[in-house]
Amino acid sequence: MKNVGFIGVGYMGYGIAKNILKNKNNLFVIANKNRSPIEKIVNEGAVEVNSYEELCSKNLDCLFLCVTNTPIAHSIIEIISPLLNSDTVIIDITTHNQNGSIEANKIFKSKNISYIECPVMGGPVQAEEGVLGGIVGASEEDFKKAEIFLKAFCKDYFYFGEVGMGAKSKLLNNFLTLGNATLIVHMIKSAEKFNIDLKKLYDVARLGSGNSAALSRIFDNLLKNDYTGFKFTAKNSHKDLSYIQEMMSEMPDAEKLAKVTKDFYKDAIDNGNGESFISELIKK
Repeated sequence: MKNVGFIGVGYMGYGIAKNILKNKNNLFVIANKNRSPIEKIVNEGAVEVNSYEELCSKNLDCLFLCVTNTPIAHSIIEIISPLLNSDTVIIDITTHNQNGSIEANKIFKSKNISYIECPVMGGPVQAEEGVLGGIVGASEEDFKKAEIFLKAFCKDYFYFGEVGMGAKSKLLNNFLTLGNATLIVHMIKSAEKFNIDLKKLYDVARLGSGNSAALSRIFDNLLKNDYTGFKFTAKNSHKDLSYIQEMMSEMPDAEKLAKVTKDFYKDAIDNGNGESFISELIKK
């Protein structure tokens, strides 16, 4: 039984935290703006603490970070790094910009604290089922320390090398995923304009090279009049695509594709739909 801290029990964090508990660990969580997942995980056995000082005093074997973006992660890291003991292993689930995890690692390294970046592929459902895909960047020594915890919530995980390689690999995966999902949204909006039968269009699409997890995730729910199949918000999509566009700055064609896709989500945010899921933008 290990003592595990968790910062960022939200849409994704809840499922990961739930699987940490399932593996018979002591789990300590800190409150955030979204009370619902905090209350759920506390009801399942986690202990809520009221401050970073209290969290870091729990003799933690591992501390998870699962927050919205690089600036938020860095602001938390600056607070907690002096409070932790050097035996704590940090596992950072945050999707960082291309240098965010590298900077985080420098801060923790100055305190002799092991840092592992592990952005994940999959959504809240996969998080609860414990079948996420982990994209790991760390030293080989730190990667081995983290494996006992990665096994709790990942179906599989892939070691890409030193810190920073995980973030870049995650952004490339999100480039594909978000691009694909955005094309599907526009395909459906166009089909509705041209009065094309969506069920038949889906059946045809599944037979060709356009078949994908995103296609199924959106269409399976859409055909039941449920527009929440792809549970990733316009705001988060815009953030990730901003990171991707920045990373692609020396590859003009890729950078242009990232910008066009990003601008679609910027328009959604400007129209008051920043918290809408990608699939909900079909009807916006």
